[in-house]
Amino acid sequence: MASHVIVAGAGIVGLSTAYELSRRGHRVTVLEKEPAVAVHQTGNNSGVIHSGLYYTPGSLKATLGQAGAISMERFARDHGVDVDICGKLVVATSPQQIPALERLHERGRANGVNCRLVSSEVAREFEPHVNAVAALRVEATGIVDYPGVCAALQGLIEAHDGEVLINQRIVGVATNDDAVTVTTPHREFRADEFVNCAGLHSDRVARLAGLRPDVRIIPFRGEYFELAPEATSLVRGLIYPVPDPAFPFLGVHLTRMIEGGVHAGPNAVFALAREGYTWLDVNPRDVWESARWPGLWKLGRKFWRNGLEEVARSLSRPKFLASLRELVPELPDDGLIPTHSGVRAQAMRRDGSLVDDFYFERAKRQIHVLNAPSPAATASLEIGRTIADELVAQR
Repeated sequence: MASHVIVAGAGIVGLSTAYELSRRGHRVTVLEKEPAVAVHQTGNNSGVIHSGLYYTPGSLKATLGQAGAISMERFARDHGVDVDICGKLVVATSPQQIPALERLHERGRANGVNCRLVSSEVAREFEPHVNAVAALRVEATGIVDYPGVCAALQGLIEAHDGEVLINQRIVGVATNDDAVTVTTPHREFRADEFVNCAGLHSDRVARLAGLRPDVRIIPFRGEYFELAPEATSLVRGLIYPVPDPAFPFLGVHLTRMIEGGVHAGPNAVFALAREGYTWLDVNPRDVWESARWPGLWKLGRKFWRNGLEEVARSLSRPKFLASLRELVPELPDDGLIPTHSGVRAQAMRRDGSLVDDFYFERAKRQIHVLNAPSPAATASLEIGRTIADELVAQR
């Protein structure tokens, strides 16, 4: 039976969820606190369609990520959004990294990813300027215009008589036996169900709705550079390092962008605001909430050396460049131009562990998406289908 569903958040996960619900005949209202859609994580990521390479076999990230790589490419092509399945290289820059590269290959194959180990000579056929003693070639990785995807999703939602309402900050959520009432400073909305896709503020929205999530959103800023025009020819596609299995971020990498040019980064530093895109963006409430969460201190004790390295790289362009030169040694001294940053909404438990998979909490008439970092953009259409299925099952 069709129902009215309110979706909080007009990033790509919220819009994908709303689209899937509207496609199935539900009436949908999307509430977005910003003056436009895709303002935060969606509009500031690297535009990569991930393949499902890195994730624990059987996890939601692995299954929805791999399916999402297929559905996102199809959606983009069907709706005239720029997309290019260009493939990527994960490169071992020393013999010591080869065992980790081989393990990554095994994980990718377990997840059904089309990937193969290649020699340094073959790696340089794909990327002539790369530094590699061996590499993993991943064919299914691509790049896409995610804001363009969001614009297409918004159009489809509205074509199905749904609403995407901007400047609607949620200040209250109340549930009774008959309905969910969502309040903004401007008006009150009443619906049958509520889906929280509020990203950087998802745990706060959950608390407004009466939940006590066992995770806290901790913001991490990722800073990017662009390669100067004279250096872009050094990168043809996507070049990634072998990830450190002990560190929860992938490391800086090089990504050719769908609109042209090459992005370099991101690093990962603790942000002093949930919407903290520079060191000068400081929100005392956000800092206080993070500082009160015991998990942040436990994470800091575990990774303090890595954290200092990330901060140093943030504050020093030569250090940032040195990290990139491990992948492409020919990058020139003046080859980096500062560009935008993004903030990752990372759910953290009290014990300091980062939630490693997509994570949902549920209540009567409610579903809350409380962890949707990368590859959530890739998997967004599949996340939307999963949520729509679950709403039906809850009735």
